[in-house]
Amino acid sequence: MGIAKIFSGLNENALRYLLPTWMGPITGVLLRLAGGTILFFLWGVYMDRRDPSRPKASVRDRLWLFVIGIVMVYGYMWALLEGLTYTTPISSSIFISLQPAWVFIICLIMHTERATVWKVVGLLLGFGGALLCILTGHHSDVASDPFKGNMYCLLSSVLYAGYLVAQKVFLKRLDNSTVSMWTFFGGAAAAVVAVLITGWDAKVFTQGLFSTPMLILGFVIFFPSFISYLLQDIGLKNLPATVVALYGDVILIVATIASYILGQDHFSWWQMLAIVMMLVSVYFVEAAERKTHSAPATSKK
Repeated sequence: MGIAKIFSGLNENALRYLLPTWMGPITGVLLRLAGGTILFFLWGVYMDRRDPSRPKASVRDRLWLFVIGIVMVYGYMWALLEGLTYTTPISSSIFISLQPAWVFIICLIMHTERATVWKVVGLLLGFGGALLCILTGHHSDVASDPFKGNMYCLLSSVLYAGYLVAQKVFLKRLDNSTVSMWTFFGGAAAAVVAVLITGWDAKVFTQGLFSTPMLILGFVIFFPSFISYLLQDIGLKNLPATVVALYGDVILIVATIASYILGQDHFSWWQMLAIVMMLVSVYFVEAAERKTHSAPATSKK
């Protein structure tokens, strides 16, 4: 999960470079999802040859995964890329760090989690950090409309949390290549329809194969869109969805460091305070999660 989220953190900066100069957000979503679908299909072929007896998805499973891809995968990627068009990688990462809160709330509704004092405190701190980021955002040379971008990123974090919970359910009985291929396929189908309506916008393909924009696009498709999700599926098979979501904290740290180095954001004390609040929020929720899962083992002794 740590490696997966390092790639996801760099993805924020890579997409900010590409958007909107080298491609539009809707076209960018199609490129990510189409590339990911192809790579997961090839991975599935490799896994079939390696282990022909692995569980097969039923028609119903594939249909549900396809719908999840249309609604959640396409939805959160579209919202993220739209958000990065207007705000900075650090601001978008702050909202990604809210994913544990959304996952916890979804699991609470599904009765797979229970509320504790520290989890509630952590969630309130996380929401406070996000609100601080929204209220102190302002136009600058690195962010044209932070408020609008932050709202898109907020929507993205909610949809991604739903995706994690749904993914966890299917990964209990299916392999990762099947689950990710069909969700990405559903998202890619939705992206094709969106591009047909809005039009193709990918100036990146006017550049040479080894030009900076093309190399960055290749990085986005292979590492954050394939390797990162492949590793995340392994994490979801072995960890609770809430804990997996907590690794979004790594995205925030990586995107912050890279943004300052690349000049994609300016230092702000308000932003730093929001980041600290998010980190403390993650600590409280993670500590409460560890205590919850260690309690049964302690009581048995």
